[in-house]
Amino acid sequence: MKPFCLSADERIKSRKDFENIFSSGKIIFSSDKKIKATYFFEKNNENPGVKFAAAISKKSGKAVWRNRVKRLFKEAFRLNKKIIHDICFRKKFLLKIVFSSNSLNERKNKKIKLSDIMPGMLDVLLKLKSSL
Repeated sequence: MKPFCLSADERIKSRKDFENIFSSGKIIFSSDKKIKATYFFEKNNENPGVKFAAAISKKSGKAVWRNRVKRLFKEAFRLNKKIIHDICFRKKFLLKIVFSSNSLNERKNKKIKLSDIMPGMLDVLLKLKSSL
């Protein structure tokens, strides 16, 4: 793992993984209720680490806005993944996380920036770290 990259191995892509996470995963909200994270642990895994995905509902806004939010989620996670990545390696966990917007939508937040996403992302990652 390079410290500040988000490789293809660190992304959730398969439909089966998404269904598994959403059906049996746990949910955490940021303290400002803007970001929701659904996560699932696999213990004693041969490939420990963290896998990430961003999912934004069509009800949140138009495609351009949704894609920007996904890019901002990826960037915020990429910059802060070290918080939980080392713990997952030590404890041999594979943590799968899907981030989505809870109260973020285009009507309330026309111009969204990384500074709007970063505090919620840090809050969620710190809550995940304490639950490990």
